[in-house]
Amino acid sequence: MRIALITPYYYPSVRGNAVTVGRIAAGLRKRGHQVEVFSLDAFENPRDIPSAIRVFDPDLMHGFHAFMTGELAVTEAKADGVPPLVTITGTDVNIDLFHPERRERVVDVLVRAQGLIVFHESIRNKLLREVPDLDGKIRVIRQTVACGEKTDNYRARWGLDSQHVIFFFPAGIRSVKNLLFCVPPLSRLQARHRGVRAVYAGPIVEEEEGRRLLSLLADNGWARYLGAVPHEEICSMLRVVDVVVNSSLSEGGMSNSLLEAMSRGVAVLASDIEGNRSIIVDEVDGLLFASEEDFERQAERLVLDPDLRRHLGKQGQAKIEREFPREREIDAYEEFYRDLLGAGDGGGA
Repeated sequence: MRIALITPYYYPSVRGNAVTVGRIAAGLRKRGHQVEVFSLDAFENPRDIPSAIRVFDPDLMHGFHAFMTGELAVTEAKADGVPPLVTITGTDVNIDLFHPERRERVVDVLVRAQGLIVFHESIRNKLLREVPDLDGKIRVIRQTVACGEKTDNYRARWGLDSQHVIFFFPAGIRSVKNLLFCVPPLSRLQARHRGVRAVYAGPIVEEEEGRRLLSLLADNGWARYLGAVPHEEICSMLRVVDVVVNSSLSEGGMSNSLLEAMSRGVAVLASDIEGNRSIIVDEVDGLLFASEEDFERQAERLVLDPDLRRHLGKQGQAKIEREFPREREIDAYEEFYRDLLGAGDGGGA
């Protein structure tokens, strides 16, 4: 198959869409498919993208992010007579679908696409509550993990040793990630346990949110911001940190950062939201929190009890190996693509 993947961001970006698209593209290429990634951030003039897609002459077009790439994918697919499908992101289903100025565009894409992909059944159900006519075109395909490494002694580079307990925040700096939320409780925790450290790694996506976070961290010698970090370095850093935190207000089903942390046997502490509950069973393979006080209490448990960290990490790693095999993910994409191509109608209303 000749597959066009259309994404808002791609390598060297380390945002979630870029990581997901990179993993899927690599898996499909390994199976012998011809895959071309068309990233909006790689074109100075967006009007050049359709002609580049036509030169590639794909068998189908797969857009990631309904609001940002969906219209391009379904419009070009219809013009070229090939099936369009769209992966629905967390921003799509939790924000844009309910935004008064964006909802119409998102719904139009959902209706016109021949196929839709979501990462979890809960996202499928949310879409169907809003647009019941989508039933029958949605496929649930779980995220998996592909995490390369760049070997380095990051603790030594950061001036830390084995006595420090590192809380790691691998996320783009934007309001939906809710990173500022964790600073006050971590500050109180650090006052009681001097070995506590926090490390933030990710691009500043929203300037105002970035300024606010950096302002808070500037007054705390126990926290540092690394900036945007290549994905292979993030994967290597997981080998030396103690806890990975996801404090998001919403997720599109499955967080890459949580899946990657669990695959490396790192304990995870995550906000008690639908997307995170799709991965974590509280007290079994991770810890969840629902308030600032809850976060501080759970974080302190992890600081005081290294056996708990190891147990949760081991349980999380076993879950990833058992329930999230990468080959199953690529199998599911191949099957959906073939189903759409077999329908033979070019898709899209």
